[in-house]
Amino acid sequence: MLADSLLTRLRDALGDDRVLTSDEDVADRRHDYWVLSHLQAWRGTFDDRPGAVVRPRSTADVQAVVRLAAETGTAVVPFGLGSGVCGGIRPDQGMLLADLSSMDRIRNIDDVNLVASFDAGANGLVAEEAVAERGLTIGHWPQSIALSTVGGWVSTRAAGQFSTAYGNIEDMVYALEVVLPDGTLVELGRAPRAAAGPDLRHIFLGAEGTFGIITGVTLALHRQPEARTWRAFHTPSLAAGLDAQRRIMQAGWKPPVMRQYDAREARRSFKPWSTKGQGMLLMAHEGPAVRVDAEVAAVDDLAASCELTRADDEVGPHWMENRNHVPSWEEFFEQGLVVDTIEVSGPWTAVEAIYDAVLADVGALNGVVAVSAHSSHAYRTGVNLYFTFASAGDAADLEAAYLACWHAVMEATARHGGGVAHHHGIGRVRRPYLVHDLGEAGVDLLRALRGAVDPQGIMNPGNLIPDA
Repeated sequence: MLADSLLTRLRDALGDDRVLTSDEDVADRRHDYWVLSHLQAWRGTFDDRPGAVVRPRSTADVQAVVRLAAETGTAVVPFGLGSGVCGGIRPDQGMLLADLSSMDRIRNIDDVNLVASFDAGANGLVAEEAVAERGLTIGHWPQSIALSTVGGWVSTRAAGQFSTAYGNIEDMVYALEVVLPDGTLVELGRAPRAAAGPDLRHIFLGAEGTFGIITGVTLALHRQPEARTWRAFHTPSLAAGLDAQRRIMQAGWKPPVMRQYDAREARRSFKPWSTKGQGMLLMAHEGPAVRVDAEVAAVDDLAASCELTRADDEVGPHWMENRNHVPSWEEFFEQGLVVDTIEVSGPWTAVEAIYDAVLADVGALNGVVAVSAHSSHAYRTGVNLYFTFASAGDAADLEAAYLACWHAVMEATARHGGGVAHHHGIGRVRRPYLVHDLGEAGVDLLRALRGAVDPQGIMNPGNLIPDA
């Protein structure tokens, strides 16, 4: 429980209406969108809540909150809009939750230098629409764009659905404003590129609130594309589609959307256009019209050389219209199912083995009724895989089944040389497996950095960093 004296000082600093303590007022900030938190809440076995929710309106307010927390040794959990899916938000009654959603200003849009600055709590879709009015785009389109914040994108090291051309969030961040765990404000990033020592912005990219609170973000922008064309191809095998993607990327073409669905997912997602037993490769080409024309012609030739055949290009607009429509977790629970998605990545030479091993290992688990995958982000050096699984059983057994599926995916990915996290972050669900990507020495280094920046360990404890 939080001390009354701390709550009084917080109200004095922020105002009475900015410090919420009742069960009703904090109920929608008890956790993020992690399946396990929702399953436990649905079963009535999760009753944690923050001791108080504070709602700062400015960077100075955040500094005031963090200084009081540091003085009293109180843990602080930064919160945007709660769209994270890995368990990054699980405060208890001894913790403060700092809800940044009131910090939602569009600070500046510069259409000469092509940068825009936002409060960290700015809604992602609102930010995109603001720059779109000036003929610009951020180019970052996560599935959660209308449910996430600009600061949340940075904190989770997010990737958007158009990333193959526009890059992931780390490719877009120009500058960051961060409140450190002692209340100090740092501003990092002053030029298009710098050699001023290590890039300190990357300490906070993907840190999930464990190194400080991001309060402001400046992103590099793009001009809106002149033209867009969709292409879809049937893939006779997973290998054929992956080979086509590899050759497209290594030839220097960059369709911003390049998604390959295995036969199961092609049938499920694009049934009117799918061919039994075949997968599907979907691409969007956009940019200057002359480049789009050249890219489409080259990619068509490459696809044909890999024995891919044209599908109906209406698949693209259909995906675009429906890409963010997903049922709630509770709808699955009520059917006796637990469902989740897990994104990993690997080099081209490992990705088929990862796919085969995950499907075999997860498919062999008791209760699993479906497991499939698609790729959604491609690079010259490799590609990601985005697995979906569903397990059926009694409500009391779903949690164990869920964790078993996650364990199987993480271990199979690591065993075959892949990376266990592509763009959803670490949170609590992946924390035991972070060692696969960083190694023991890397995890020790991460702990050492955390100890230097936050010696009291007050920033989002229990998240991201494995226990010693």
